Amino acid sequence: MTDLTRLTLTEAREGLKAKTFSATELTTAHIAAIEKARALNAYVLETPEHALTQAAASDAKLAKGQGGPLEGLPLGIKDLFATKGVRTTACSNILGNFVPPYESTVSGQLWRDGAVMLGKLNNDEFAMGSSNETSAFGAVVNPWRRKGSNVGAGATGAVEGAHLVPGGSSGGSASAVAADLCLAATATDTGGSIRQPAAFTGTVGIKPTYGRCSRWGIVAFASSLDQAGPIGKTVRDCAAMLGSMAGHDPKDTTSVDTAVPDYEKAVGRSVKGMKIGIPREYRLDGLNAEIEALWQQGIDWLKAAGAEIVEISLPHTKYALPAYYIVAPAEASSNLARYDGVRYGLREPGRDIAEMYEKTRAEGFGAEVKRRIMIGTYVLSAGYYDAYYLKAQKVRTLIKRDFDEAYAAGIDAVLTPATPSAAFGIGEKGSSDPVEMYLNDIFTVTVNMAGLPGLAVPAGLDRQGLPLGLQLIGRPFDEETLFSLGQVIEDAAGRFPVAERWWG
Repeated sequence: MTDLTRLTLTEAREGLKAKTFSATELTTAHIAAIEKARALNAYVLETPEHALTQAAASDAKLAKGQGGPLEGLPLGIKDLFATKGVRTTACSNILGNFVPPYESTVSGQLWRDGAVMLGKLNNDEFAMGSSNETSAFGAVVNPWRRKGSNVGAGATGAVEGAHLVPGGSSGGSASAVAADLCLAATATDTGGSIRQPAAFTGTVGIKPTYGRCSRWGIVAFASSLDQAGPIGKTVRDCAAMLGSMAGHDPKDTTSVDTAVPDYEKAVGRSVKGMKIGIPREYRLDGLNAEIEALWQQGIDWLKAAGAEIVEISLPHTKYALPAYYIVAPAEASSNLARYDGVRYGLREPGRDIAEMYEKTRAEGFGAEVKRRIMIGTYVLSAGYYDAYYLKAQKVRTLIKRDFDEAYAAGIDAVLTPATPSAAFGIGEKGSSDPVEMYLNDIFTVTVNMAGLPGLAVPAGLDRQGLPLGLQLIGRPFDEETLFSLGQVIEDAAGRFPVAERWWG
């Protein structure tokens, strides 16, 4: 019998409609795969009983020819999304065993459309990280290995540099999709946390336009930057997922009241005559030669499909990373002030309320979260607000203006690399110099600062046999064009599934 976990989401959807297999069989196969892959540490909570109950309900609907667009399809949910009655921790000790009495809007829409929840996926603590090493549950392991590596399924991250990171903060989502532990997964992106892990794992990920998906019920990192999106095995899978995840939500004041198109109709649509911008500022000094060659390959593929390639300038790109690491920590400092040991989560006793606050936050937050809270509190403090935070917001406006001017000149989308390198080893970066880790977001943060949609598509392998991705950046609320262009790259490059299930 076909290995049901190897199917893409849209292949599985067709198989269920054709009654080739049942939702229960599909879910059972994924539950077994998850049990064998615990060495990857992708899931922080498995919910097999819940999943089988949902699958049985889907089978009953499918038997009557009913059901939603995702009926019976098993998914993984990033631990940043509140799930009613199911533990949600943002992978931080400070939330302890918090069980929300409510459902996030995005996950609620997935259940409305018939999806099945396999469990909660690992992420960097409060989504603060680019490697999924800051999680209170430990690092996630990338299912890809360097060519010639014989590292096996030992203890997670047991040998520094042996296992690879899956990227972050949505590392659990990317690892689970790449390892066939779910058909697709929810993720969030504040500065690249969907696109970077997708590029590191040979999967597809889209950060939609800010306001396209509701943020209600998603644990906040930086409210003006955070956006939910899917990670899938193919461009079409992401289009199908986004169709269910997107939509206006009156509970989120930043949610935009605009119609959600049928994204799947854009997949395979001709890109002939489209103008694709190539920003000269992204040709960084010392850019990895393999990344440079991949970028040129992507240009050639789009040109062959009939697109016109135009060099453009985004002059404020060089200020994006420093501005981002002022704005994001400032908003994090404000958002994380609520975790004080009073209402929910961890509480460390103290002689008085002030000591209780101090001990709870000292014990509950990890080192990276503390670092960002300190940076954010500093840049918002009296005497520094104008010098740092206000100036960063002005830079943000200039970054957005650069894109606006390019699109006003007729550019349909922008093509760039997704990451400056392939996946690196656990423990290789950031332990002594956090800035080295922050530089992983150099190609992705502009998209969040400008509120634009961005799609990462796998496009090749490096000399170590590891996946590399390209990024497409679109006009506001024009995810459809990205799906059309992304399919061109996917058709030309092919898919990049993990060759060997070494973990069990």
